[in-house]
Amino acid sequence: MTQDSARTAPEPLPPGALVDGYRIVSKIGAGGFGVVYRAISPTGQEVAVKEYLPGALARRDAVTGAVTVVPEKNALYRMGMRCFLEEGRALAQIAHPSVVNVLNFLHANDTVYLVMNYLEGASLQQFIMTAVELKNPKVFRESTIRSLFDEVLGGLRVVHQHTMLHLDIKPANIFITEADRAVLIDFGAARNVLHNDGKYLQPMFTPGFSGPEMRQRGSAIGPWTDIYAIGACIFSCMKGHPPPDTAAHGGTVRLNQYLQQLRAVYSQGLVDLVAACMALTPTRRPHSVYALQKMLMPQEYINEDPPPPEPQVVNPWSERLKAFSKRLA
Repeated sequence: MTQDSARTAPEPLPPGALVDGYRIVSKIGAGGFGVVYRAISPTGQEVAVKEYLPGALARRDAVTGAVTVVPEKNALYRMGMRCFLEEGRALAQIAHPSVVNVLNFLHANDTVYLVMNYLEGASLQQFIMTAVELKNPKVFRESTIRSLFDEVLGGLRVVHQHTMLHLDIKPANIFITEADRAVLIDFGAARNVLHNDGKYLQPMFTPGFSGPEMRQRGSAIGPWTDIYAIGACIFSCMKGHPPPDTAAHGGTVRLNQYLQQLRAVYSQGLVDLVAACMALTPTRRPHSVYALQKMLMPQEYINEDPPPPEPQVVNPWSERLKAFSKRLA
C-alpha cells in the first residue's frame, strides 16, 4: 500500500541465474523497489539477495535480462542506487541479533545487490493473522507484546545510534525466526519512490504505520518517525488489524475510539504508550528509543494472570504462536 508510481513489479531473475558467483534459487518477494531472492553463495551458504530495480524507473528484458532505465528518470535511478548502497554500508556496520545482517554488496546487470543472511521463520504479520483466528480475548498477551517489542527496540536503538532510520516499520517487516528472535528487515531508507510530479524522490509510506510527517514534503523525518511506527505495530498486536491512518480525515478520532476500547482489555500503561508513540506532533512522542524502552518494560511490570485455556488448534501456525507466546511471556 504505497504510492501508485512504485507499484510496477520488475521482471525477476530466473532460477539458476548467477550474480557475481551467487546462484539464484527462487524469488522471495518483490515490490516497487526491486526483488529479493533466495540464493546460494560461492561458498555454499544460503543467503538472501536484495536487488535494486525500482519498477517506476527501470525494467528488465525478460529474454535478454538487460536492464533499461527510462531516459528521463536516469538521474533518479542513480540517486536511488546510491541510497541503496548507503543503506547496505550502514547496515553492514551493525551487528545486532534484531537487525538483518548485510554480508556483501554486488554490482552486476547494470544494477546493485545487497547480500544478507537468510532467515527461516515468518513475519509478525503472519503471527497476528493466526492469533486473530484463535479468537482469544486478547490477540497477544501483554507480556508477549512487551517482551517482543523490547527485542525490536533493542535493535532499533542500535540502528538510530548509527544515525540511520528504518522508515518502514510494520508487522510485515518484523521477522520472527525459527529460534523466536524478532528481527527488523526490509529497511526503507533507500527505497525512495518517484513523487507524483516526477521531480524528486520521497520515502515510501504505509498508511496506518507512517507518521503524518511522511506525507508532508519539507516536514522533518527522524527517530520520532520510527517511534510512531512502533506504536502502530503494538496497536496491531493488541487489536489484530492496522490502526487507522491518522493522516486521513477522521483517522485520529477513530484511533482514539479504538484506544478507549483497548483500555478494557490491556493495561492503561500499554495503551498510553501506544497513544504517546502515535501522537500527531512528533515532539509529543517519546524522545528516543531508550525512553520508549523504559516505558515499555518498567521495573514494576508484572506479567498478567495466566491466560484462559486456549481453543482447539485451527491451523499449523497456531502451534508456533503458542510456543512463541510462552517463550516471550
